[in-house]
Amino acid sequence: MAAWAATVAALLLGALMVVTQPASASTTTDCTQYGTTSLQGGEYTYQQNEWNSSDTQCVSVDNSSGAWSVTQANFNTATNGAPATYPSVYKGCHWGACTTGSGLPIQVSQLGSATSSWSTTQPASGAYDVAYDLWFNSTPTTDDQPDGTEVMIWLNHKGGVQPFGSQTATANVAGHGWDVWTGQQTSWKIISYVLQGGGTSFSNLDVKALIDDAVSRGSINSAHYLIDAEAGFEIWQGGQGLASNSFSFNATKGSGGGGGTTDTTAPTAPTGL
Repeated sequence: MAAWAATVAALLLGALMVVTQPASASTTTDCTQYGTTSLQGGEYTYQQNEWNSSDTQCVSVDNSSGAWSVTQANFNTATNGAPATYPSVYKGCHWGACTTGSGLPIQVSQLGSATSSWSTTQPASGAYDVAYDLWFNSTPTTDDQPDGTEVMIWLNHKGGVQPFGSQTATANVAGHGWDVWTGQQTSWKIISYVLQGGGTSFSNLDVKALIDDAVSRGSINSAHYLIDAEAGFEIWQGGQGLASNSFSFNATKGSGGGGGTTDTTAPTAPTGL
């Protein structure tokens, strides 16, 4: 937040300068380690989330459209361990910080629908994934690490990076083929769905079908709550040029489910294959 001006005249001048630059009024640049920016009237939040590095990461964020891009980054983290950072956008409650009107939390047994569209730009170089991160908790709220399940949905990946755990299956869910990876962290389960062939965008991805599949595999407890949906880039190496051009996530209550891999809805294919 800008510091107070020394005089009323200076304060008014500063306000005038902001008003006379509408082209950049909605765009900010964040080079902090854990900065956040409210997007689209508070419906989403962008987070720097540089949790495993102190190297420079600068991101340009348009809080009106919700688009953001990595403008400066040159990470060099070994790809056989955790990523350096996960710049991302989220809807719901991330470690107690909540967006507005998300409709979350929803108990898994009461989840009627969950869909998402996401368009990205991916540079040819670097080591990174392009991934959703869905968090499930045993209670509707938590200010700490969720204790249920982390579901990752990998739209793409480069540089030889792999999900946590080991590959345990392949599946055809929501009209797409996936490699399924599972693992156990200290206090929560992880299941990752890696899109076979990769892509740069999804339109109306049936996220609920993937959640139902994870329930059928025993990775998600249907009594737990979906509290947070995130999408961004786990970066090990490089990172500059990655961009989220648009993102939406919508979940509603309904009759629930928990059913396996059968899906009868005609999907829209991912682009950029």
